[in-house]
Amino acid sequence: MQLFASQDVKFIFLIRLLLIQIDHFGFLENGTFKQRYLLNDQHWHKEGGPILFYTGNEGDISWFCNNTGFMWDVAEELGAMLVFAEHRYYGESMPFGEESYSNAKYLNYLTSEQALADFAVLIKALKTTLPGAQKSSVIAIGGSYGGMLAAWLRMKYPSAVVGALAASAPIWQFIVPCGEFYKVVTHDFTISGTNCSSNIRRSWAAIDRVSASGEGLQWLSQEFGLCSSLKTPDEVYGFKAWLQETWVNLAMVDYPYEANFLQPLPAWPVKVVCKNLHFDTGVSDKQLLNGISLAVKVYYNYTGDAVCLNTSQTATGNLGLLGWYYQSCTEMVMPMCTDGIIDMFEPQPWNFQAFSDECYNQFGVRPREDWAEIVYGGRNISAHSNIIFSNGNLDPWMSGGVTTSLSESLVAIMIDGGAHHLDLRYSNEFDPESVIKTRALEVRYFKQWLNQAATTQ
Repeated sequence: MQLFASQDVKFIFLIRLLLIQIDHFGFLENGTFKQRYLLNDQHWHKEGGPILFYTGNEGDISWFCNNTGFMWDVAEELGAMLVFAEHRYYGESMPFGEESYSNAKYLNYLTSEQALADFAVLIKALKTTLPGAQKSSVIAIGGSYGGMLAAWLRMKYPSAVVGALAASAPIWQFIVPCGEFYKVVTHDFTISGTNCSSNIRRSWAAIDRVSASGEGLQWLSQEFGLCSSLKTPDEVYGFKAWLQETWVNLAMVDYPYEANFLQPLPAWPVKVVCKNLHFDTGVSDKQLLNGISLAVKVYYNYTGDAVCLNTSQTATGNLGLLGWYYQSCTEMVMPMCTDGIIDMFEPQPWNFQAFSDECYNQFGVRPREDWAEIVYGGRNISAHSNIIFSNGNLDPWMSGGVTTSLSESLVAIMIDGGAHHLDLRYSNEFDPESVIKTRALEVRYFKQWLNQAATTQ
């Protein structure tokens, strides 16, 4: 057992490990692994006080712990224990140790279904082994993929959790039109500055024209301060993909205050970016790309510490990108496409067969296109209860989220001016009124669920 200090050193967590079955759904593989979880009981009302259980997503659980201040903020009011459970194959929870990613056989157990079973087993172990927790009600909380897991945990294991908060959880991203995601990204830039999205749309052709010569490639590399110079068409293609992901990430983390969730950024970073992209159509390609360069450096070098820009990295190293790529290559198939008309990107249709071939070449597996809809119900989830789906209207992932309430207990909350799971972050003096009201409403539902559970025990 170890102690873990949260980022602002206000609270101390215990780091604990639980032996978990590698395969919950078969009986041939009897191996186990150590699942890491973080626990804080500073404000817990023992003998039945509630447990707020974070369903870990694709990364190191300590990082998600530090970026989920909402749970810390409400623990005292609810008298709650906090538990952050790490997702298998991420952080330090490796079923086969250093060999976990070495082959398709070992990766075969990296699924959302196995992860949900891990969480259900951990919850049972907590309630069985912690004195005073036997009658504790558990509420699942998660954001993004973790929010999807929180919702699915309530759906699949309703006896384990009395309710779930699924923040920015795109549980319908598998079945919405493939262009919806990038349409939201574009809208964020359109409303954040004059000509901003139109100049990003124009930049792709400008890159093609400038990169057509060796001199142009050298100029691009120097203008953007790249760590590795562009030399080939494939590298230019990768450069444009890097830019596209940069615009997506900016839209996701368009918070109203300085934050460092993916990168250190100013308040309202998309507006700051767009100040560099107000040109009219008369500017030259190099003038336009100079503006793009300045805009990109808001994301990658806001602190001024970067010596050069690395096009192989767009986000924090705390995320397990390889693991998520594998999951998208198996069951998390989220069709994405662009057309350059309703969005600001180069046209790129969704081609499932091409995607399947990429997955096979990388991992030796092929995705099951409809599996997530089959196993989790798609839009047909009205039989479930006690789930809050919160989404910000600036967040691209709202395109696959539940944005309209489905019943009295399947509640959708829209956060005006909210980016990716803004409601799960620590409270901040610059929070918009919309997220302040959202958090208060979420706590009200928590208390309602806990009261309901207390009357049925």
